Amino acid sequence: MDNFIAHILVVDDDEGIRSLVKKYLNENEFLVTTADSAEDAKEKIKIIMFDLIILDIMMPGKSGLDFIEENKNNLDSPIILLTAKGNANERVEGLEIGADDYLAKPFEPKELILRIKNILSKTKKIDTKRVIEFENVKIDLNKLLIFKDKKEFKINYTEKLILEKMINSPGKTFSREEIGKLIDLHKERSIDVIITRLRKKIEFDPKNPKFLQTIRGAGYVLWIE
Repeated sequence: MDNFIAHILVVDDDEGIRSLVKKYLNENEFLVTTADSAEDAKEKIKIIMFDLIILDIMMPGKSGLDFIEENKNNLDSPIILLTAKGNANERVEGLEIGADDYLAKPFEPKELILRIKNILSKTKKIDTKRVIEFENVKIDLNKLLIFKDKKEFKINYTEKLILEKMINSPGKTFSREEIGKLIDLHKERSIDVIITRLRKKIEFDPKNPKFLQTIRGAGYVLWIE
């Protein structure tokens, strides 16, 4: 998905609900990453800054409320809680500890979309300008463009996510697993294809990369300094 409204994390132990919510949000131009537990969500917020989190309260192990309590110092994303119908105590507790809104199950998808857009209209910040230049390469993350030797290459949002993460940590090796979590893709071969595609846009000699390099047995690293 190249153009989208926002990147949303959906956290629910019910695979059916995760799939349905993801499908509906995708149809409404949202980029979606999913997590099946509070522990899974915790790992994903370490590497992705989400625009909003949809969080089920009742999950095996740690609940949605536990997730908010344990991660509130690291959370900068608004949260919509999914609650059991009629459970007012959980809703109140969730709002008290930092959730922004709630929706009782079962819910109308259109209502979820309206609540998401309402929150984002108040909280979503405009991206700061991100233009990175090294040697004869310029990467413009806002325009989703790479300029190289007077040629212009368009990048999609998946490629932007990878570049943004690597640019913020130049010289750091990212494993395929980390990249997979970042873009919600877990097939190693598919990740390799995306990296190869990026190299063709960044490198002057993609077969002998200077900037986006492979660290054998470890992952990928971007050298821009």
